[in-house]
Amino acid sequence: MKHKNRSKSFRLNLIVLMSAIVVVSACKTGKKPAPAEEESASSLKKGVILVDYREKQKVDVYIDGDIFTSYIYPSDLEKPVLFPVRTVEGTIITRGFPLEPREGERTDHPHHVGIWFNFGDVNGYDFWNNSSAIPEEKKAGYGRVLHRGVKRAESREDVGILEIAADWQVPLEDGTWHTLLQEKTIFEFSGDEYTRTIDRITQLTAQEDEVVFTDNKEGMFAIRVAREFEYHS
Repeated sequence: MKHKNRSKSFRLNLIVLMSAIVVVSACKTGKKPAPAEEESASSLKKGVILVDYREKQKVDVYIDGDIFTSYIYPSDLEKPVLFPVRTVEGTIITRGFPLEPREGERTDHPHHVGIWFNFGDVNGYDFWNNSSAIPEEKKAGYGRVLHRGVKRAESREDVGILEIAADWQVPLEDGTWHTLLQEKTIFEFSGDEYTRTIDRITQLTAQEDEVVFTDNKEGMFAIRVAREFEYHS
């Protein structure tokens, strides 16, 4: 895909549905965890409730009083992600490592965090594999997705809408960052007594440069699941 400075853009519609298998597995785990103090107000409300904790660099998503997931963008993460992700019964289906390690998990690929969206080769820069594990002397070859702001966080009875802005940036020799793409993403969160659904609509717009997404095995939309959901080799 190529985009020149005429501000062409492309639109990607991606949907993730938590399957019935996940829901059934979750039903065997017992009672849902009690909400933390900061969650207590939202846990009493019906519908899809989004709570923007800007000082904590996250937006929490509740469905009928239960925490579903969080959109997080900490400064030490090279991209914003949804983490963790839970079923209706509260079972966490995403791997905890590296943010919240749990016993028995694999500790490979520290860039695999929750649900994320990026690509392995954009103008020769690797956005996919970037993480805090990359040595400083190799960082020049990696790009980052920088969260720029929450534009909209709407709570409704049947759907919660989160709109964010981000920049796809690459490092320059003088230590500054150059923006290749501007991202606009709309998440739509919904669910019922059996399922949880995430719709993601992302628009990337090239800025000054021609932008080339080279054919690559790493991209664009992924989830790293908990150990229990891995397929045994």
